[in-house]
Amino acid sequence: MKNYVSSALAGAAMALALCPLPALAAGVIDNVNGIALDANGAIVHFGALLIDDDGKVEKLIQGRYKEPEYKRPKKRKKGEPWPEPPKGLAFKLDAGGKTLIPGLIDAHGHVMGMGLSLITLDLSDTRSLAQAQEKIRAYVAANPGRKWIIGTGWNQEQWGLGRFPTAAELDAAVGDIPVWLERIDGHAGWANSAAIRAAGVTAATKAPAGGRIEMASGKPAGVFVDKAMDLVQKVVPPPAPKDRDLALEKAQRALLSMGITGIADMGTSIEDWQAFRRSADRGALRVRIMSYAAGLDNMVLIAGPEPTPWLYDDHLRMGGIKLLLDGALGSRGAWLKADYADAPGQRGLNMIPGTPLRNIMSRAAMDNFQVAVHAIGDAANGEILDAVEELGDTYKGDRRWRIEHAQIVDPADLPRFGRLGVVASMQPVHLASDWRMAMARMGEARLQGAYAWKAMLDNRVPLAFGSDVPVESANPFPGIAVAMTRQDAQGEPVGGWMPQQRVSFQAALDGFTRQAAYAGFAEKKFGSLIPGQRADFLLIDRDISSAQPADIRATQVLETWIGGKRVYVKGQ
Repeated sequence: MKNYVSSALAGAAMALALCPLPALAAGVIDNVNGIALDANGAIVHFGALLIDDDGKVEKLIQGRYKEPEYKRPKKRKKGEPWPEPPKGLAFKLDAGGKTLIPGLIDAHGHVMGMGLSLITLDLSDTRSLAQAQEKIRAYVAANPGRKWIIGTGWNQEQWGLGRFPTAAELDAAVGDIPVWLERIDGHAGWANSAAIRAAGVTAATKAPAGGRIEMASGKPAGVFVDKAMDLVQKVVPPPAPKDRDLALEKAQRALLSMGITGIADMGTSIEDWQAFRRSADRGALRVRIMSYAAGLDNMVLIAGPEPTPWLYDDHLRMGGIKLLLDGALGSRGAWLKADYADAPGQRGLNMIPGTPLRNIMSRAAMDNFQVAVHAIGDAANGEILDAVEELGDTYKGDRRWRIEHAQIVDPADLPRFGRLGVVASMQPVHLASDWRMAMARMGEARLQGAYAWKAMLDNRVPLAFGSDVPVESANPFPGIAVAMTRQDAQGEPVGGWMPQQRVSFQAALDGFTRQAAYAGFAEKKFGSLIPGQRADFLLIDRDISSAQPADIRATQVLETWIGGKRVYVKGQ
């Protein structure tokens, strides 16, 4: 996702506001209701967590922690020193029986997009076009002197509009300043007339391959889909480095408050990477970031001839490349095998033709970069599976090809994920937002392989869960609840949408921990609280292993610890 902010916003002071931390030395979190996962994804219960002096898990202890006793031996051999007594702990925390779980990992998000959305105009909470127009007017009044108005989050489906909004409707909110607002999924942009003029877009402008310009009366209507967004974005002022630094800090604070200790950043630009490095250089990068470059150019600029090593005590690594094969259902950019039910003649957008797609994947794999491809429609998913099958003969070994979203899959293609060893990187909360729209777009008969989490597991597919933040909230607890119920926050539909695809609590937690780490080649570093891994964990306000899904949604994170350090305390 791309979001932009005026550099005028970055004048606010940026304090780290970290909680008091113990030094990196051995310690214990005692008296917990511990819930973790073993190397096979089975639930493990424990009563205390012992942390070594490198900030790694030393041991999960059944019951309470007991201080080791030291008894000086009565005899020793001549010339031998007396044995040293065991070293004392640097800290000991009695958690009072609170539930402790591994730090949760978002397998697919957009860190900078999240941060920038927190400091620009956000329309994600609007429920009608009129409400959005009023919020835009209020934002302009509160931020005078802007040369552009930039924002995100609009959703014509949430507004009940039944169509895309128009430039004229945006002009009615603000007509004298260029306005550019990205749709909530990042796959369409809404421009007012001033922005269209600034971009030099006219009735004669042709949409680029992989893009679509919505037209009305032979003129651009105001919405630009997928690669057509570039026509306007090329003239939108980019954020300054200090804007990115502020956005990253805000994103981290929000992620830590929700229990996210690691995230796969899907589509890292060179500017994003530089912000990550600046943060880490001053000791402010707390969240672990598994970075996937936005295309080949960024991959080469950032990492060069091969993936980077883990940097900053396993806080940052670029290990892969992110590609976009199609668009999204909401903008009818998802590439389908048959026409959209609500738009005959449209089948979405194929953004990378077959041969160039394979060439890019091959180029990345040749230098051992992991390949992650956005594919939402059934045609897009089938195309990626075909490409992986063809390239698999050349690029053998543990490649962990990833398909991001894998939302609409032809049921005949489901077994191929497991057979080819493809990671399904999916976002449960998308189902809660999209199930009604998916029915309108395609009809129930064509959705038997949609959001098919249980089928993925039945086919022995590595299933990693995430949020696609800022498209959705990064809060993983609603994601766990949706994975278990296939219902939205209102409990609809009753019984769950296609309930045969529900998964257990264990599988849902696994998707947000061990499997999300595996999807990023990080399972030896963090994710499960296995001894030797980084001590990334949460103290939460309820036992989610026995709670009802509705209660899991409401879970509050009390403390977040990363690498044996406390980095967030609720209310501080």
